[in-house]
Amino acid sequence: MKGQEADDEPPLDPYPDEPLIRHLRGSIRHAARALAVLMVLVIWWGVADVVYVLYSRVSVHPYYLLEISDILATFGAFMAVLIAIEVFVNIVSYLQEDGLHLDIVLATAYMAVLRKIVILDYKEISPDYVYATAALALALSVGYWLTRSLHPTPARPPGQ
Repeated sequence: MKGQEADDEPPLDPYPDEPLIRHLRGSIRHAARALAVLMVLVIWWGVADVVYVLYSRVSVHPYYLLEISDILATFGAFMAVLIAIEVFVNIVSYLQEDGLHLDIVLATAYMAVLRKIVILDYKEISPDYVYATAALALALSVGYWLTRSLHPTPARPPGQ
């Protein structure tokens, strides 16, 4: 009889069909759309920054030669744009499937940590900072690998 009582109870709905909740969820989706538009603007601004960094580095004497610091600054600008693109992918994923995919979020975080590793000046930071950054990169890569291996996503056909 105990099992019959449980069958009669309605399942708990995490989002009850109330007008206020529907309105609030719609408001959040509009905010995510606005963030997507703003992120596209940030991406284009970042592309313009990459062009500016490259131009400013190659237009000084000696012309068309880049030093290591110039290359690292250029890499940092490129990686910042790539991170912005990953954040845009996170927003689009949320809008399309009403939730964040952990693998995309981890990939974005991993890319941000790798950007930090690329632009670090190892002459000016402590070894503890390097070890902590390496541990963070390792933890994110293991988390990403676990997420992808436990929940593989189907491959998309070409053109989609």
